[in-house]
Order: sequence, then C-alpha cells, then structure tokens
Amino acid sequence: MRVFVLALASALWAFGAPVPETTFYKDVLPLLQKNCQGCHHPGEAAPMSLLTYETVRPYAKAIKASVLNHKMPPWFADPHYGKFANDRTLADADLKTLVAWVDGGAKAGDPKDAPKPVEWAEGWLIGKPDVVFEMPTAFEVPAAGTIDYQYVRVPTNFTEDKYVQFAEAAPGDRQHVHHIIAFIRDPRSPWMKDAPVGVPFVPGRGGEGNRQAAGGAIGGGDMLAGYAPGTIPDMLRPGQAKLVPKGSDIIFQLHYTADGKAGTDKSRVGLIFSKQKPVERVFTLAASNNGFVVPAGDPDYRVDSKITLRDDATLEMLLPHMHLRGKDFEYRVVYPDGRSEIVLRVPRYNFNWQLSYYLEKPLFLPKGTTIECTAHYDNSPNNPFNPDPTKAVPFGEQSWDEMMFGFFDISIPIDKDPMDLLRGPRPPRSTGGDDFQR
Repeated sequence: MRVFVLALASALWAFGAPVPETTFYKDVLPLLQKNCQGCHHPGEAAPMSLLTYETVRPYAKAIKASVLNHKMPPWFADPHYGKFANDRTLADADLKTLVAWVDGGAKAGDPKDAPKPVEWAEGWLIGKPDVVFEMPTAFEVPAAGTIDYQYVRVPTNFTEDKYVQFAEAAPGDRQHVHHIIAFIRDPRSPWMKDAPVGVPFVPGRGGEGNRQAAGGAIGGGDMLAGYAPGTIPDMLRPGQAKLVPKGSDIIFQLHYTADGKAGTDKSRVGLIFSKQKPVERVFTLAASNNGFVVPAGDPDYRVDSKITLRDDATLEMLLPHMHLRGKDFEYRVVYPDGRSEIVLRVPRYNFNWQLSYYLEKPLFLPKGTTIECTAHYDNSPNNPFNPDPTKAVPFGEQSWDEMMFGFFDISIPIDKDPMDLLRGPRPPRSTGGDDFQR
C-alpha cells in the first residue's frame, strides 16, 4: 500500500505539480548580464539597452526569435573545429530559460531577486582605462563621396616601456566610422616617421608617411587595438601583454563611410596596463592575399593565403576579415612534419560582425609551421549584401572592394624578438678571432 501511495504521489508531482515561474529579475536578468549587456547598454553599438525590465520587455518576442535562430549572441565558428574561450553560444539551459520567460508572458517577478547591476565604464567595454589617446584634431566626414583611409599620428610621450593587457579603440562618430586600427609605431621604425602629428592625412600625398603595413604586419607596426562592426576588444590573459616601447607613437588608421549626412569624428584608444610583470608578449600577424579579383557573378570564388613562422610561437587568437562578398573562411595549421589541422572554420561569414576567436587552449607552433587560410566569395545575385554582381571585384580598401586577411595573435617569451618570426632567430655572435677578422 505504501509503495502505491508513493507512486501515486510521484505521478501527481510529475503531471500536476506547478512548475516554478520564470521571471525577469530572478532568471532572465542574470543571463542578459552574462551574454548581452556588454553590447546592449547605452553608449555601445547595439540598437537597444537590455539593462532593465522596462527596456527589455518591449523586445521579448524579438529576443526569443533571435536566440532560437542563433542570430544572437553572434557566433559563427563551426563547432566541429576548435574550442574557443570566448564562445558566445548560449547554453541550452539559458536558451530554454529565455524562451520559457517569453512564452510565460514575460513577467517581471520580484525586483528583490535581481542580481547586482553591472557597472559599465561609460564608453568602454574594457573598464576604465589607465590612459586614453584621442585624435587631437577632428575629422570632418563629408556627406557624400569616397573617403580615403585617414591616418593620425599621436605621440604617447611614454618615458619607459609600457605593457598593455587591455586595449580598446572607440569611435567618436559610430554612424560614419567603419573601422579603426591603432598601430604601435616604434620610435626606431622608418614607417610613418615623417608623418604629420595630430592631424588626419592620407599617406603618399605630399610625401608624408607611407602605406607600408597598412593592413597590419611586423614591417610597419604591431596592432594595438581595433574597432569594426561587432568587434569585442582584445583582453589578454594575466601574464601577457602588448609592448609599447618608450617614445612610441600610436598611428590611427580610420575608415569612414559617407551616408548622405555629414559628421565629425574624434576617435580614441583606451589602454589598461598590465598589473604584473608579463612573461609573454602578444603580437598580431596576418596571412593575407591582395592579388586577386573576384569574377562577376561567381558564387564561390576561392582565394588562398599563407605565412610560415621561422621561430617557435604559440597561437592565441584568430580574426578572419573580408568584405560584403565574403562567404566563408578557414584557418589551417600545417606543421613542419606535414600534418595539417583545421583550427577555425567560419562557414557563414558575416561582414557586420568582425569577431575574434580565442583558442580555449593556446596551440604551440614549432619553427617552420605554416598558417594557411582559404576564403570563398559570393559575387552572385544570390548574395543579398552584394552591391553589384555584374562587376568583377578587386582587392581594395573600400567596403565595396574586397579583402582577404587571416589575422592571428601569437605569443612569445617576453625577451624574444618578434622579427625572428619572419626572418628566423639570429645566431649568437662569436667572440672568437674569426668574428674579429670579419
């Protein structure tokens, strides 16, 4: 009899017991803080704020649709290749919670159940910077026409080497700034050494500066920070840092797009210095190809690139970059013994979301390893983002041109020379007589 009663009670619980109500303050707000508010708070690029019940409730059904079709949070890596520390994919339990909240009437619940609000540094995702470098002179964005990339040289006036753990580029005019790349110009580098200070200019006009390493490479300067649609700023692990040598300049590379309305921009870069002595230096490289033309109407045009490392390094992050006809992108690591491994595949590239993919477990790359990249482009009428499928598309700077950059971050011991990655380590100098004779 007792067994029967227990079984009946279990059945009643399973089929008739009330299910705990899903509410905003208790269940949904913690998920939004973790997954959404970084972009969805005032001053950031997202179109609405998701900080409070009052601002979230009108978008409840849209949130449900976005998470069910995996449009939000944006994440494009093929799950069959690689695991990433910054994977934005919603956990199944979190997705079910959001759907249950909407289906249950999107109720507020008790405000006492709410977690403590996240304190966002105004205008910064990295938190309050230790130092901010802003363009001294504003750039006046015209209402129409093609705008050449603008460059601005800003001295740091650092009197000692600085190690940067977090860096963020922030546009002053989000409506017109398509991208920012902030380069570190070592004072010993000839790159941009004659460029004007503090004013926007176009390299090559009037002899100022040059375009060496305009896309990012060791020859010009390391990339300190970048901004593009959907970009999340780089945040290095404890013990890692970007080196800004004393006396360096920051070179802003700015891409503006006219949209029928004039604007004014004073973009800036915020830095947070390492709080401990770094043991690893992080550097940005790229496997790139600028010698291609995508044929008119071609739905699946292939472009390849590669770069071979001449010294040991550790792979940390991958950032594929194409423009409006970009279709998919793949990174492969080819080891010196011939083994090949896919480390990232982006099967549906989206120009509106320039995402970085940080490896969950950084990958050691022995000397002689090659990073290979393959990209496909859709220049057909089936591509809804295609400006004109009747035209062949060359490599170029503007959004209606195309690019092929497989950016990646590597780490090396803090005392190593990053130039060795391309030229190979230099042999130690001899102290014998032969060296003296030479």
